[in-house]
Amino acid sequence: MLPSADARTAPGETASNTALMRDLAAIVGPENVSSTTAERMVYEADGFTMARRRPAAVVHPASTAEVQAIVRLAASRGIPFVARGAGTGLSGGAMAPPGGIIISLTRMRRILDIDLRNRRLTAEAGVVNLKVTQAVAAHGLHYAPDPSSQSACTLGGNVAENAGGPHTLKYGVTMNHLLGLKMVLPDGELLDIPGETEDNPGYDLPGLITGSEGTLGIVTEVTVRLTPLPQKTWTALAVFETITDATRCVSSIIAAGIIPAALELMDANVIQAVEAAFHFGLPLDAQAVLIIELDGLEAGLDELGARVRGICESHAVRELRIARDEAERTALWMCRKKAVGSLGRLAPSHCTQDCVIPRSALPEVLEKIGLIARDFDLRIANVFHAGDGNLHPIVLYDDRDEEQVRRVLECNAAIVRACVEAGGTITGEHGVGVEKLEFMPLIFSEADLATMDRVRAAFDAQGLCNPGKLLPGGGGCADLVLNKKAAV
Repeated sequence: MLPSADARTAPGETASNTALMRDLAAIVGPENVSSTTAERMVYEADGFTMARRRPAAVVHPASTAEVQAIVRLAASRGIPFVARGAGTGLSGGAMAPPGGIIISLTRMRRILDIDLRNRRLTAEAGVVNLKVTQAVAAHGLHYAPDPSSQSACTLGGNVAENAGGPHTLKYGVTMNHLLGLKMVLPDGELLDIPGETEDNPGYDLPGLITGSEGTLGIVTEVTVRLTPLPQKTWTALAVFETITDATRCVSSIIAAGIIPAALELMDANVIQAVEAAFHFGLPLDAQAVLIIELDGLEAGLDELGARVRGICESHAVRELRIARDEAERTALWMCRKKAVGSLGRLAPSHCTQDCVIPRSALPEVLEKIGLIARDFDLRIANVFHAGDGNLHPIVLYDDRDEEQVRRVLECNAAIVRACVEAGGTITGEHGVGVEKLEFMPLIFSEADLATMDRVRAAFDAQGLCNPGKLLPGGGGCADLVLNKKAAV
């Protein structure tokens, strides 16, 4: 909360900071400005907890107009800022810039319009992803992008990162379901792109903004496409003796012309953690399991499932458990959705990597990741979107041990380089943030990066909107983490 008007300036606090707090309070009300040390500490990091920086203040607007007023105030004083939703991001993208403020959008959680006839919905940026589907499920519709954090992550953050999820394989990522948006530009002006048509004329600004990680402005409202629920779903757990058999099975399913709704892999470390935490009945002696989901028209789906069974059997599947009803299907997906959280049973801390490789390279790259884990004396758990080659090697460690932290950073770099060497790229859905800044030159030329920088400058001439993210310059992740530049 904001200190009372007659409170003395705290040690280390300047008169200009006090004036900023009061000006912010004039916009949103004193109760919606977080300025004490304890309050600001909560916002030091997002899901990438290795990098931390305490914001100068956190302000909680309730409308697009309030966001505009805050941004105008920050721009007039040259104060950097970043938007933040639920803080579930995994690359440090929502971490405060030095001396900057966080604009938290979690009060902006209204669903503004549901147009069932045209299958679209308009909502504020702070609406939780899962709430969209819950709002329309009774009408036979859903919102397809389903990040594993969908019970917490918000639509604004989904746009910033172009979030995907397990069902990306068939249904696509956020951009494929975004029809329109409102975005507050870094000077406080409002960009309004209506979502009333399937394709807006002119430049594809939603395509440019989606995945720009909050560096071009602050998205405050979105209009998204709603998708009919499938008539029938076929979900199975395939158990394998080796991770190589499981990954080769993945490639064979896709090569057969079958596009599952989802195709997820969990390795032995993840299986053990999930089973210890939730007792779902997963086989503790298996080296890998696949969650395979088919959906669509009822006619022919069982035959398609039979084809998948045959492919699994050709890759030495030990067991294929087919969900008999919605309760069993929900339990299988609960295993996947709770997998990362359960890893706290294996280590005090973990760092989730995010690279994409060709599906055909899965066996070789996973073997290489195993060797990297051995080289750095670290344990790595793998749970990922196998169908589209989006790897999530999760490095387990103790963040109280600085030497371990250093090895984790080096291990992460080795994993990213191995994926790029295999023909892959550095991120699939978690974004660059601060975590992958130093790796951008692995996949982009100097000319590429300079062009991106010019685009960014066209939106943000002052460089105040989430600076130090996405594009290289000003130090990398290792410098931030190891030199303890975080808390201020």
